[in-house]
Amino acid sequence: MAAKPLDSVSTSWVDHTPPEAQPYLRLARLDRPIGTWLLFWPCVFGLILGAVADGRAFTSRHDLWLLILFGIGAIVMRGAGCTFNDIVDRDIDARVARTRDRPIPSGAVSVKQAAVFLVAQCAIGLVILLQLNWLAIELGVASLGLIAIYPFMKRVTWWPQAWLGLTFNWGAVMGYAAQAGHLDAAAIILYAGCFFWTLGYDTIYALQDLEDDALAGVKSTALLFGRNAKRWIAMFYAASFALLATAGLAAHLGPLFLLLIVPAGAHLLWQARELDIGSAASALRLFRANRDAGALAALAYFVSGWLQ
Repeated sequence: MAAKPLDSVSTSWVDHTPPEAQPYLRLARLDRPIGTWLLFWPCVFGLILGAVADGRAFTSRHDLWLLILFGIGAIVMRGAGCTFNDIVDRDIDARVARTRDRPIPSGAVSVKQAAVFLVAQCAIGLVILLQLNWLAIELGVASLGLIAIYPFMKRVTWWPQAWLGLTFNWGAVMGYAAQAGHLDAAAIILYAGCFFWTLGYDTIYALQDLEDDALAGVKSTALLFGRNAKRWIAMFYAASFALLATAGLAAHLGPLFLLLIVPAGAHLLWQARELDIGSAASALRLFRANRDAGALAALAYFVSGWLQ
């Protein structure tokens, strides 16, 4: 049976699939769904606010269809991004305890096989993209540059988490454009809020690899901030909450929205207070908790739009 990455969930449906399929499913991180959720939630935010900008609540069959498309797209493109990242980072991954058992450095999947798998995932993503309007398609194509450059950023800057923030939240503007057919201040503010959210949670994620990253020569905000990481994460989360709330107001969601978005902010505050920067287990647990933070924000946007 293929080796299981050290940061995968203890059991998943991947464990019950044919052994020959498991390395590819793990290469696409389907045994670790949190990344898909974190890619999906900004899409949901954009889809809801885009519907509001179009003068309606997020309740139609067309909205559901777009939600399904973006959900499948999040799964496929997250998998493609992880596959490309693992191809580029195979030598680094082999030197990091948490990642050395991933399919490529462990030898379960060759680089050539991973490249073929990458092309297949991108082809599915293209089919999904072509279901959207022209502005969303153009934005989707524009995101490819961000995706292609991201794996190299940890080699050249202490801020690869910032580049991930630019890349991982592109779905917010795509979702908005798919609904409204244009971008405005609310869409840009939403994107900025998601950017700071990613800066926070990916710094938490990077706390798991401090020693190995330092030995491998890999840069991260976790290494840059050191003992001050907790303070920086709190500031990133505060900026994220303020911008996500402002985006809702810019979309004219009304004063009730400010009350509904509070639980999402409280969740981010809880993470910042609860984090033990010296514990990899604490970092992984709180990183995964962002699935729930995203759900709370999405609920606030949805209910506020519905009550308009």
